[in-house]
Amino acid sequence: MSPVVAGALQFLALAVALGLAYRPLGDYLARVYSSDKHLRVEKWIYRAIGANPSTQMRWPAYLRGVLAFSAVSVLFLYLMQRLQGSLPGSLGFVSIPADQAFNTAASFVANTNWQSYAGEQTMGHLVQTGGLAVQNFVSAAVGMAVAVALVRGFAHRRDAGTPRGGADAGAIGNFWSDLVRGTVRVLLPISVIGAVVLVACGAIQNFSGIHEVGQFLGGSQQWNGGAVASQEAIKELGTNGGGYFNANSAHPFENPNGFSNLFEVFLILVIPLALTRTFGTMVGSVKQGYAILATMVTIWVCFTALMMWTEFHHAGPALNAAGGAMEGKENRFGIGGSSIFAVATTLTSTGAVDAFHSSFTGFGGGLTMLGMQLGEIAPGGTGSGLYGMLVMAVIAVFVAGLMVGRTPEYLGKKIGTREIKFAACYILVTPALVLTFTAVAMAMPSTLTSMANSGAHGFSEVLYAYTSGANNNGSAFAGLNANTPWFNTSIGLVMLLGRFVPMVFVLALAGSLAEQQPIPETSGTLRTNKPLFTGLLVATVMIVAGLTYFPALALGPLAEGLAS
Repeated sequence: MSPVVAGALQFLALAVALGLAYRPLGDYLARVYSSDKHLRVEKWIYRAIGANPSTQMRWPAYLRGVLAFSAVSVLFLYLMQRLQGSLPGSLGFVSIPADQAFNTAASFVANTNWQSYAGEQTMGHLVQTGGLAVQNFVSAAVGMAVAVALVRGFAHRRDAGTPRGGADAGAIGNFWSDLVRGTVRVLLPISVIGAVVLVACGAIQNFSGIHEVGQFLGGSQQWNGGAVASQEAIKELGTNGGGYFNANSAHPFENPNGFSNLFEVFLILVIPLALTRTFGTMVGSVKQGYAILATMVTIWVCFTALMMWTEFHHAGPALNAAGGAMEGKENRFGIGGSSIFAVATTLTSTGAVDAFHSSFTGFGGGLTMLGMQLGEIAPGGTGSGLYGMLVMAVIAVFVAGLMVGRTPEYLGKKIGTREIKFAACYILVTPALVLTFTAVAMAMPSTLTSMANSGAHGFSEVLYAYTSGANNNGSAFAGLNANTPWFNTSIGLVMLLGRFVPMVFVLALAGSLAEQQPIPETSGTLRTNKPLFTGLLVATVMIVAGLTYFPALALGPLAEGLAS
């Protein structure tokens, strides 16, 4: 079987598996976030943290919960790292330096999992399992909670007798209830199943110490054990991405074979895709969810096809001999499996890698960057992909309204000046962070010493780093030495701002929508559940988000691709 056919069959098998899981998981998520009942273990958690899960919050209170919980999480994880040398289960590793501890704490709380360190040489079992893995769960649950809050904003129907801004108007749920339910009812049970599957595939799961294996030219190699399979499962399911080992999902302890590779891609995509079904169910029209799903799938399929084409493209004797651009890729997965994984991990906020993105072709590396720069919305991160695409839908409806001279409406809610300002601010945050910090970094002489390459590829390393940080992805070109005070601090700030500032505008938009009375549908209302709207939304994503970065991409991966 040719590598091209093998790659196509892998993609087809993945699509079938995702299709089978779409409806049951989407409906289950809708029931989880719509139920008024609480499990016993959830009641214990509410009592422990002093939260009342029945209290309905308006968006400022919901936002305060998100920011307060995340701030405490950053502080807790920072202190764990700074005290690692004095904690049990440290494997003899010393405490983490201040700048790197800040970067890592910001990274895992922001659902980015950018790692400027080699995991097997830096973090002990307690920090890995009690710190990083815990944040993999709760940071994903925060993203899902914010997405559901926005969906409630669209679904909420304010009574005509309730004044706008009144005590009962604008409620979008309870953050603490959404956080706990997402963790206990969704992420934990699926992660347990995922970990069992990965162990069956050959991933390790233990609390072993460091072993010396073999003698190699006067030295020896050291291998760490760890609770790898359990962390790998939530790392992919929660679209986190941070691995136990520096090689991430290219390491055989994390990703042993071709089946585990495809299973991990399934975990990455299953919740973001299923949330479109949840959205349709909660707003009372599954066709609206299908329209969002169709937009995500169209972009995902196109990116995967382009990635396979550019990586299989034979452009020289070395590539002809290898059957494609095999540099930096695992023989276990081949070009097909590596391309599928690279697109999935950069079109979502995962950042896990099973190949060396810096070794992809110029155009292939550009596709990984563009996937993040679109806002990681096809299908995007766990929660963040849905709310990012819904913001783009608001923009698309507004553009359509301008073209026909009609006040834009979406799901029975008027998109006025207030709503479009929130949406516009949302889409401007990450480009401003990426382009500003990239420009500043490139102007600093110290950056040149961190770059493994010069020219267009060296610029791509820096651009990729800030793109990955601002979009909460966490993957890297890996040719850049980011373990410096400047990069640790600046990328840490970019990760926090890129995660939580957009959430402010998402929740403000949710509150504004929830305060509105529904508008009756008329013959002039744009049908947002039709293929025409899907096409408009795809075009909006590519034009509004994609063209923002075109000049920067032209200086980096496009220049490299055209020169090769």
